[in-house]
Amino acid sequence: MDAPNLNHLWADLLVEELVRCGVDFFCLAPGSRSTPLTTAVARHPTARHVMHFDERGTAFFALGYGRATGRPAAWITTSGTAVANGLPAVVEAATDCVPLLLLTADRPPELRQSGANQTIDQVKLFGDYIRWFFDLPVPTLEIDPAMVLTTVDQAVNRATRSPRGPVHLNCMFREPLAPTDDECDFGAYLGGLKSWEEERGPFTRYAGSEQAAPEEDIAALAAALAGVQRGLVVAGSLAEPEEGEAVLRLAERLGWPLLPDVTSPLRLGHEAAKSVVAHYDLLLADEAFAAGHAPEAVVHVGGRPTSKRLLQLLDRCRPRPCAVVRLDPFRFDPNHQVTHRFEAGVAGFCEAMTTKIEAQADPGWLAGWREASERAAARLEDFFEGEEALSEPLVARIVVRELPAGHGLCLASSMPIRDVDTFAPADGASPRVAANRGASGIDGTVATAAGFATGLGAPVTLLIGDLALLHDLNSLALLRDLAAPLVLVVLNNDGGGIFHFLPIARQADVFEPFFGTPHGLTFESIAATFGVGYFRALDRAGFIDAYRTACRRDTATLIEVKTDREENLALHRRLLGN
Repeated sequence: MDAPNLNHLWADLLVEELVRCGVDFFCLAPGSRSTPLTTAVARHPTARHVMHFDERGTAFFALGYGRATGRPAAWITTSGTAVANGLPAVVEAATDCVPLLLLTADRPPELRQSGANQTIDQVKLFGDYIRWFFDLPVPTLEIDPAMVLTTVDQAVNRATRSPRGPVHLNCMFREPLAPTDDECDFGAYLGGLKSWEEERGPFTRYAGSEQAAPEEDIAALAAALAGVQRGLVVAGSLAEPEEGEAVLRLAERLGWPLLPDVTSPLRLGHEAAKSVVAHYDLLLADEAFAAGHAPEAVVHVGGRPTSKRLLQLLDRCRPRPCAVVRLDPFRFDPNHQVTHRFEAGVAGFCEAMTTKIEAQADPGWLAGWREASERAAARLEDFFEGEEALSEPLVARIVVRELPAGHGLCLASSMPIRDVDTFAPADGASPRVAANRGASGIDGTVATAAGFATGLGAPVTLLIGDLALLHDLNSLALLRDLAAPLVLVVLNNDGGGIFHFLPIARQADVFEPFFGTPHGLTFESIAATFGVGYFRALDRAGFIDAYRTACRRDTATLIEVKTDREENLALHRRLLGN
């Protein structure tokens, strides 16, 4: 390791060990105190990186990359409030179990709590949202350099083992921060790392942890489900497509309807699957249907469903048993009704359950759900077939149907993800879908989509509202250099459209100025400022043409669709029958 000084030697060791552990993508923002870390990344022969002026954007980019790959990206930032800008992405990563590695530069101990410029208390700044924290000491020859390597190995292990999530290494540096040569020979200091240098692998190799549910617990749930004829399988977000296939096999074995959230790999492109009920959210808007289709038992795998109506149904009928399967130990029970909680891999659980359970469902139960969903699909098709005027549900349907094979789909919180979940057809492609539904914030959505596209290595369409885009305008700068281009479909209804669906909308004196918050902005000039292509779609044919063109381009494109919030509310009420 031919480093000019000790700061840079430690930074070189840290980055090299990260790469050896499989963390080879770095998200950086400029800063002085992080100079050794940034230089180590810049000069590493295989490290990949994105450089962006906004720390919040790079943190969400790393989050999106982790969603796509299942591996952490490393976020590098300087000291002070720059670190605090990572909090929203850290919260989302922790809540939704996305691996993320935070490398924050910090001042040395003698400058802490001294009034030194750009110095805040960074120790455990992210609180309980961090899986593991370590305050890396100031580089010194009195500490074995192997400590740097074993710290990195532990950090990566804690970020990627169950429960996956963010890990924070706080790295203190004294001057000199630049790679100035102090003509020090580190040969003797590094003598104990000779075998590490030769082997080219991590210093400490962590074996995988057991992720299978105990056989006796599988047998106990199978016994509890014996005789249940009217059950449901609910599929939330899943890490791998193989998990979706295993869930399908379990649902077919049980003979139960499978209700797939849009973030699962089963909601889109699985029209022919005989257990899948794609339009369950629309069905549950009918109070008579919901009352007549209360389940006796539920097996829920993966993340939290988008559908509020499904959660309300389960809260009313209190199915028992109610089993939840996720690869983390956290309580996942907002209705406080879970009777069996499995911390296990979804695929392994489903395979084990499939061998234990005997099919016993009432055939009419599944048939009733499927036939109702097919009728709902036909009704939506008939309703929208002749519609030329663009609406938010229609745009959601067109995007899903026109999305090219191999492209990813990213959905912003608020109305975009709800519209796709409720109204999108089940035919067409079966894309990888990303959404920040851990904490369901709208911040950082553009950066998340950019990181998701980079991690997938494929083009991605982002369906986003105007307020979510305004929250993250800085991240449009990330789109110019993406290897995999992003298509932003922006639904601009001039404010907070989701609030029209809440009781506060009836309070006319406060609603529009404090919740509707009209801004009067459009995005053509903004797109031009950031070098992003732009289309304004005025009708169905124009949108389809613009979207197809954008999907063929090698650079980012923004397609703006103007909608009306009041009209959108009325349309949803018509479609939902209320």
